Amino acid sequence: MAKNKDARPPTFAVSVVGLSGTEKEKGNCGVGKSCLCNRYVHPDADSYYTEHTSVLSTIDFGGRVVNNDHFLYWGEVSHRGDDGLDCKIQIIEQTEFIDDQTFLPHRSTNLQPYTKRAAATKLQSAEKLMYICTDQLGLEQDFEQKQMPDGKLNIDGFILCIDVGKGSSRKFDDQMKFVNSLFSQIVKAKKPIVVAATKCDEYEDQQLRDLQAFVASKKNLLLIETSARCNINVELCFNALIQQLDKTRGKPKTVPYQEAFRIQRQLVASVTDRFEKLMVHSLRDYHTTWKMVANDLKGKSDYDEFITLEGSRKARNMFTKHIAQLRQEHIRRRREEYLTTLPKALNNLLNNLDEVEHLSWPEAQRVIPSLPGFQYWFIVLEHAPWDETDYIDNSDPRIPFDLLDTTDGERIYHNHVQHLLSEKRRVEMKERFKKTLDRVHFISPGQPWEEVMCFVMEDEAYKYITESDRRDVYCRHQQEIVERAKEDFQEMLFEHAELFYDLDLNATPSCDKMSEIHSVLSEEPRYQALQKLAPDRESLLLKHIGFVYHPTKETCLSGQNCVDLKVEQVLANRLVQLDHGRSNLYYNSANVDKINLCLLGKEGLSQELANEIRAQSTDDEYTLDGKIYELELLPVDVNSTLLFSHAWVNTFKPHGCFCVFNSIESLNCIGDCIGRIRAEIAQSRRDRFAQPLPFILILANQRDNVCKNVPILRHQGQQLANKLQCTFVDSPSGAFPRKFTEFQIKQGLRAVLDGLKHNFDVLAPLPSIKDMSETDLRIVMCAMCWDPFSVDLILSPFLDSHCCSAGPAGPEQHADPGQDHWGQ
Repeated sequence: MAKNKDARPPTFAVSVVGLSGTEKEKGNCGVGKSCLCNRYVHPDADSYYTEHTSVLSTIDFGGRVVNNDHFLYWGEVSHRGDDGLDCKIQIIEQTEFIDDQTFLPHRSTNLQPYTKRAAATKLQSAEKLMYICTDQLGLEQDFEQKQMPDGKLNIDGFILCIDVGKGSSRKFDDQMKFVNSLFSQIVKAKKPIVVAATKCDEYEDQQLRDLQAFVASKKNLLLIETSARCNINVELCFNALIQQLDKTRGKPKTVPYQEAFRIQRQLVASVTDRFEKLMVHSLRDYHTTWKMVANDLKGKSDYDEFITLEGSRKARNMFTKHIAQLRQEHIRRRREEYLTTLPKALNNLLNNLDEVEHLSWPEAQRVIPSLPGFQYWFIVLEHAPWDETDYIDNSDPRIPFDLLDTTDGERIYHNHVQHLLSEKRRVEMKERFKKTLDRVHFISPGQPWEEVMCFVMEDEAYKYITESDRRDVYCRHQQEIVERAKEDFQEMLFEHAELFYDLDLNATPSCDKMSEIHSVLSEEPRYQALQKLAPDRESLLLKHIGFVYHPTKETCLSGQNCVDLKVEQVLANRLVQLDHGRSNLYYNSANVDKINLCLLGKEGLSQELANEIRAQSTDDEYTLDGKIYELELLPVDVNSTLLFSHAWVNTFKPHGCFCVFNSIESLNCIGDCIGRIRAEIAQSRRDRFAQPLPFILILANQRDNVCKNVPILRHQGQQLANKLQCTFVDSPSGAFPRKFTEFQIKQGLRAVLDGLKHNFDVLAPLPSIKDMSETDLRIVMCAMCWDPFSVDLILSPFLDSHCCSAGPAGPEQHADPGQDHWGQ
């Protein structure tokens, strides 16, 4: 013990000893002296090293750390006991270093054998540096450098390490022979001794019992069961020795290894659980890096405690595992979204049972890409599978096509086919049930379903369909029989016209008169058929009375089939609304803020143009002439079956079409496609005021800029643009690294906007007709209610004219020729 001056904390020097020597003497591994010292001096997990070699080169042996000695100075530990007393512990490890050339012990100034040398209580080594790890040897300048105080130490106590683990090739009896010899030497020093049973995490039961017997046979010898690897009872081992050195300190409680292991595992589990919760709470994005997390969590107790106890490597492994879980969870959510959308896509693309009923899943996979609307629902990725690509972070809601190669994709397809079959069967059974109801003649108008169901419960169709479908079919059946009953009742009223001759034209029929009418009609089966619908029957009777003396469209018994009403509806829908719509189009021409662009090209050229436009955009927003437009792009290949249907035009509603070409062949294909698209739109368009679709021809830049066909392509493109009456955008002269330039894209967008403005100007509203004298043509039309010819058919030659506008209506006169006017 060092002298105590100025009431400074006492300092004790402890020598850690145990079996050492060549491999022949100690076996294939040491007894754990270095690991025990390492764990006590540097208890943090990141500072603990499992490998400490005793085989050194001559240079390393002569370095300042080993300093030509067969002992290591591990440094100094400040200790504060439970009783509050402070002291410092200086750790020495007595070992034997082996020459890596001769595999014999290195020669040093002390030539005594290990058993005598290890029992020495006075050690001296000038400028000897503190040992940290094997990597330090030869690189001392890269590690912390502390010298052994004054170059000499007086040993105050010993820790005798005895290996009870299973991993050594040596015999335990041979180790104990060495230990007996060593013990007999160190006991002569008359210093306190504590026996440390090392490697108890993998102990051999018999060896531990033999060691316990050895300790019990010695006087005042204490055994501590330790594990440096698991950091169990290491501090207790040194504390026990300190208590023997300083009797004023309380005696520490000796804890058996198994109990200490259980306490340590509980502590590790608690700290690990808190660290996991901290990560779950702090990490939501699987793109986060470990460096970012370590910087953010540093200083938080749950993080620091785990790093101290388990180390950065385990923390990083847990982080990596958690990040992988976050990524898999993200992929799982995306997959669920896609699988939820897939039935909708199949229902949209493969909704014809006759086409898919006998189609296998591989055959369906080959058919789907050729269907119109495929690109709206699916995307074909360059690399697969999709969940191993960057597409997992893409906001595109389209389904990766390779998802269909999974068992879930096949399962959903078969479920879709079964759904179509079930739906077909359901519709058939509903129709069969409807026919069953048609055969039940005692069902009366207004009769509740509950009164009828007991008569049809044995029907096969009744058993197949759901209660909701039964009520739906019965409701439809009731509507039919009620409508027939009302028509029959109306016919009956016309047959009894004599009942209404003597009614006062300007007064409500008296109660006596109504009783008389009911008395006469009550004998009629057609009157009795509406017995359960008495309020409706009374309403029909009153309407008939009102119509007989006041025939107007409001009292017309034909209801919605009244010609006057139909003429008004047709004129309102086909003239007035279109005029307003035409005015609104003109008004909104300056307020376009979103442009839907169809990109037409061959062999991926349209997709390259889309990529270039997106590269020049910010979040699908493009700045043109100081104004920001939101762009929606639809790349379409000229060979896509999508072009053979006009459905994509109605769905996507393009404002313009960029048609890109880079060869005579692609230009010819573009010309054919434009003609086909215009024909499809003209054939299917019902809106006669709909805007024509602007087409913009764009010549792709030839990257080598020496293509001899460029002048020909430029000439042919301009000729086709003149023929089709559309805009031609030339490729600029000079060398450009990309196929499309910002100038071309902006020129094309300006052409689309100019086309839209031109369409708005052409469709400006015609001046309204305020006076009948201004009309160019007056038409008098005569039609009767219930006329089999539709009003649309009669008026269509005039209503389909582009130059027709609404005029003031003529005087209303029901049951006489109705007059309505429009100007041309």
